[in-house]
Amino acid sequence: MENISKHFGGTRALNEVSVRVEPGEIHALIGENGAGKSTLIKILSGAYTKDQGTIRIDGAPVSISSPLDAKNLGVAVIYQEFMLAPDLSVAENIFIDRLSEKGKLINWKKLNSDARERLEGLGFGNISPQKKVGSLSVAHQQIVEICKCLTRNAKILILDEPTAVLTVAEIEKLFRLIGFLKEQGVSILFVSHHMNEIFELCDSYTVLKDGCFVSTGKVKDVHNDDLIHMMIGRELKNMYPERNARKGDVVLRVENLNAGDRVRNISFEVCAGEVLGFSGLVGSGRTETLRAVFGVDKRDSGKIVFLGEEVDFKEPRDAVKKGLGYLSENRKTLGLLVNQSIRINTTMSSLGKVTRRGFLKHKKEKEYVKELLSKLSTKYGSMEDDVSSLSGGNQQKISFAKWVSADCRCIVFDEPTRGVDVGAKVEIYEIINSLAEQGVAVIIISSEMTEIIGMCDRALIMAQGRITGEVGKEFLNEDTIIKLAMEG
Repeated sequence: MENISKHFGGTRALNEVSVRVEPGEIHALIGENGAGKSTLIKILSGAYTKDQGTIRIDGAPVSISSPLDAKNLGVAVIYQEFMLAPDLSVAENIFIDRLSEKGKLINWKKLNSDARERLEGLGFGNISPQKKVGSLSVAHQQIVEICKCLTRNAKILILDEPTAVLTVAEIEKLFRLIGFLKEQGVSILFVSHHMNEIFELCDSYTVLKDGCFVSTGKVKDVHNDDLIHMMIGRELKNMYPERNARKGDVVLRVENLNAGDRVRNISFEVCAGEVLGFSGLVGSGRTETLRAVFGVDKRDSGKIVFLGEEVDFKEPRDAVKKGLGYLSENRKTLGLLVNQSIRINTTMSSLGKVTRRGFLKHKKEKEYVKELLSKLSTKYGSMEDDVSSLSGGNQQKISFAKWVSADCRCIVFDEPTRGVDVGAKVEIYEIINSLAEQGVAVIIISSEMTEIIGMCDRALIMAQGRITGEVGKEFLNEDTIIKLAMEG
């Protein structure tokens, strides 16, 4: 891609950006949220059309004005949100546009056999072609998505944050699959905010910042700190800022909580000024536990005490009224109104701050939103733009800002930095520290062990719906977390 530019109204998304990927090469596309990575990917995949520049495949200039053009040229994209039909089978999804020959009935036996052969070829023969995709784990859904792309003879595969919802074991399997595709000559454009993944997997890199090209080169020739400096324009000296918070009284206490199969006899407490972590493998029951506390899921039994009072939150609004907040891990369906404005999303949990006698004070609301989002370095055009117009990382910041502004006494942050670049992570950690220093009780659910270790005063490790251990700050390390996460 040579000198690619793209504008949205008066906003410059890309300015003469170039990137070159060789056959059988894994090329990292790196940059902060809003740097232009998603725009560049969408131009290559046909979702957007470029304003200027040239795209060449195998040396020849090509025209890509639609996703169909991209597909016919061998370009495939695996987005963070999968493009799958959950109520159809694995085989139907893999061959969704070629279920039968023209004018003929579907040969189900052949369809399932072909799907099984493709899955076995990728090393995932344990996935049943006849199973509904919606019933699969997220990791297996991702494999189905990749398999679907490869059946179209994709020679350029774009992976957008592919490890965001995978366990350590699943990431290892995915990396083996990516290595296999590389050996087959597939060119892979790899987008990730995890620097360790880039150094483990990628051959080369291109850095973008504010829609502009910064640098390109071989991964083996660059240091981690150099890449971060290129991305954010400054040195990142301390990933996990120091916190000076004083531990106060117990804010939330949970006793013998049971809710379905994944929440079994859970007891814990968190105090004012404390950051409590929940760690464990995906599916261990971390999220389900806090959803039951918050009133999203029904409790079977157990006792919840909030601010010294026994409570029974029937639905989330009851919890919010009492001062308990919850940032969901799934921002698009549970955390945000993506087709509403940035302004509405930011203030919807704190309208009392921008209203008077029931009337919205528009000037005050706009000033409040501008100040709050600037603290999180959120990149947006106008606060009246829909949230769907933002990059994934900036959407996460809006979701985060909503709860920061709500004056909660306790906030649960479920995967608070998923899809967020390293610079923005530090900004979010600083906000979490500020909340704790103000006496807010904070709970972090995270699949990143380094995040649990770096941010939490203590952590509860879960496996198969149970707490398998509680670890204090001085003993928090990856070996201990993995050992406890594998129990149960």
